[in-house]
Amino acid sequence: MFQAKVAVVGGGCVGLSAALALSLQGVSVVVIDAGDKCAPLSDEYGLRVSAINQASEVLFTELGAWPLMQEQRISPYTQMDVRDKDSFAHIHFSADDYDVTHLGHIIENDVIHRALVAKLEQQTNVTLLFNHAYKDIHQSDSNVLITLDNGSPVMCELLIAADGANSGVRQRFNLPITFKDYDHHALVATIKTEQGNEQCARQVFLPDGPLAFLPLADEHMHSIVWSCSPQQAQAYQGMTDEEFNKALYTAFDGQCGLCEVQSKRPVFPLTMRYARQWVKERIVLMGDAAHTIHPLAGLGMNLGLKDAARFTELLAEPLLSGEGDIQRALRTYERERKLDAQKHIATMQGLKSLFAGNNPIKKLVRGLGLSAVNDIKPLKQLFAEQALGK
Repeated sequence: MFQAKVAVVGGGCVGLSAALALSLQGVSVVVIDAGDKCAPLSDEYGLRVSAINQASEVLFTELGAWPLMQEQRISPYTQMDVRDKDSFAHIHFSADDYDVTHLGHIIENDVIHRALVAKLEQQTNVTLLFNHAYKDIHQSDSNVLITLDNGSPVMCELLIAADGANSGVRQRFNLPITFKDYDHHALVATIKTEQGNEQCARQVFLPDGPLAFLPLADEHMHSIVWSCSPQQAQAYQGMTDEEFNKALYTAFDGQCGLCEVQSKRPVFPLTMRYARQWVKERIVLMGDAAHTIHPLAGLGMNLGLKDAARFTELLAEPLLSGEGDIQRALRTYERERKLDAQKHIATMQGLKSLFAGNNPIKKLVRGLGLSAVNDIKPLKQLFAEQALGK
């Protein structure tokens, strides 16, 4: 039998961050994941990357994982440039304007994952059960009993479901969820560009959806996220490399010069999900299991990491001492994190709607709006603080 204060189902970056944060506070943790622990880092860039803001960097630093990421591959970005292709809307942020060395980092998810696993393996109060799926989960008033697919039992006081957007734990316990199809698919790829990336995270809003160029460690390399209609995404995916390079260059107005695709071009459907209930007795949702949003602002991973950090702040002490009201702490976690997720979901929906299409009035509004933000320092400061995660 495996026994711990907390079991985390889902060995992705958010679940591992929660496990590490709790373990460093002295809370024993078991991590259960059906997948492999982590593959060796390839010479090729991974296709799944995250824009990590400064708040998340602080968390990773406190967890001791940040130096391990720096030893692998991370790319700071010191500038952000956002523009609308069909209007004069444009806003530019620079780290120099806010007395910081960088605005954030673009990091492959594999790099984050490997660093967190390495730190967790150093913890004596953590058990990592990769390549283990669960078969049954039962909870009582005081415990949760998880039966693994090999028959082994895992006993814990709380179970964190960090098992992704299609969370099996959420479905098993019938936690209600609201969802909406964004009517966008995201095409991701690694791109080599003629001009250097200048450590600038760029995004252009096209009539069919946003296209982001995210700087990688090699100055001529970018990770792109192209959000567009499902039909258009399939069309881009079906192009030859030469056809796709030309389409990409045209869509981005040649901002980085000629483009040369370096990878496959997988496509992912984009759906807003919001769990209306995050806590059911001793089952707790976290990260994508609780919320997913449009990637146009690169906030998904950061929101999940905020879940992990706040959960640890609220629950570590009651779990260790056996004193205090765990259910009250869980309700506080649910209330606070639901409110933050709601705010960001609404903001992303508003931005997506504002920048969609060629309506002349909308083009004027977004042009005036972004220009105002770019020209009015207090307003621009507010937007910059949001980007930094403050």
